Amino acid sequence: MKNQIAGLMQQAQKMQENMKRLQEELETIEVEGQSGAGLVRVTMTCKYRTRRVQIDPSLLGEDRDMLEDLLVAASNDAVRRAEAAAQEKMASITAGLPLPPGFKLPMF
Repeated sequence: MKNQIAGLMQQAQKMQENMKRLQEELETIEVEGQSGAGLVRVTMTCKYRTRRVQIDPSLLGEDRDMLEDLLVAASNDAVRRAEAAAQEKMASITAGLPLPPGFKLPMF
């Protein structure tokens, strides 16, 4: 029983170290969200820090409301992609651990 607990503690410590590394890595992974068939692009990290916003020059003379809507849609698309990338990385760390289906560890 003591060996099992010690093994579990070692696994938990290793996972904690891996989680810290993952947090640092997520700050460097960039994803791009788009809207308007790529006319508006938002690049952000998997920690939801916006790095870049690109607007096709053809939109600059367009309706301001439409441009604002496209920016929101591109930002939301980037957030979805960041979440998917973070979950993919997390799955590689928790592989092999006896976690219940759908269990999410606190990441952010």
